[in-house]
Amino acid sequence: MRTMLKSLVALAGLTVATAAFAADGATTGPHGETPTPAASLTLTPQQEDEIKAGKFTAALVWHEMSEYTNAVNSGAHDEFKRLGIEVVAQTDAGFDAARQKSDVETVLAKKPSIIVSLPVDPATAAAVYDPARAASVKLAFVDNSPAGYEQGKDYVTIVSDDLFQMGNKAAVAMADALGKKGKVGYIFHDADFYVTNQRDSAFKKTVEQDYPDMKIVAEAGMADPARAEEIAQGMITQHPDLDGIYVTWAEPALSVLSTLRAAGNSHTKIVTLDLNEPAALDMVKGGNVAALVADEAYNIGVTVARAAAGSLVGQEVQPFLVVDSLAVTKDNVADGWKKSLNKDVPATVADAMK
Repeated sequence: MRTMLKSLVALAGLTVATAAFAADGATTGPHGETPTPAASLTLTPQQEDEIKAGKFTAALVWHEMSEYTNAVNSGAHDEFKRLGIEVVAQTDAGFDAARQKSDVETVLAKKPSIIVSLPVDPATAAAVYDPARAASVKLAFVDNSPAGYEQGKDYVTIVSDDLFQMGNKAAVAMADALGKKGKVGYIFHDADFYVTNQRDSAFKKTVEQDYPDMKIVAEAGMADPARAEEIAQGMITQHPDLDGIYVTWAEPALSVLSTLRAAGNSHTKIVTLDLNEPAALDMVKGGNVAALVADEAYNIGVTVARAAAGSLVGQEVQPFLVVDSLAVTKDNVADGWKKSLNKDVPATVADAMK
């Protein structure tokens, strides 16, 4: 997902095991962790003074750079700067596990106090981070952690999205777009990835429980995003009267949008997850896209940096911290972009809003 697009595919593909969300509708972490709101993580003035006096350093070892990662990276940089922690290295593994291992070895030469990272492949990531762990570097992760690592002993925490909340807000956005009634198509990620599984399931569960006049009449699993257009064509051929289609993330949603346009269909509304410039442009022009649900990516970076810094002065950190999400619509697209990515809305979208 992520330019946000590319990164969701990356992020989803990272997971080793699926953790189903809890029966009460709460997000769980990649290892079944109970979520804790990121906003609950605070440092006292005394702790901040101690961190600033410590002359600590940090390295950011990323899986790849994308719009999402850039936002997380920016948040981490800003929080480290606020706390007087110098970032001495930043790397991009190009979504290559071997390269990420080399990156860790390279940044260790700078003797960082902290490494913040998103593992390319959690199943094999222990070998990537073991040299840092052996050097007593504080490790803090985004979205996942190495298989076999124990939180509180081997790493500080995992920071991610509130996955159930994202799917729930997508369902609410669909209901708002359809007046809480109508026929809906549901295109979910047909793979064993905990991020997309929880988000998709939350959408479906919310529709079924909260909107009795909004029926999911067509479902299709998508293992390969390249098949999204084919899936959409089959769905609208069988159900030409669909009022809305949920798509698991923004990249395949563009293929669904293309299919609707080719069919001359201006009626069916699309709700999807993650910010995307072409989708947002369609949305502000009054097209098929009704809403984009996004996480607070910048705040993920702030939180993971704060957690790692706090651990250096004895702060106890919960194992799985989650940030909020927001539904971005035509009415709040500029504010939504800023809140999620801490950057201005793309110029093409801003121009279309004039």
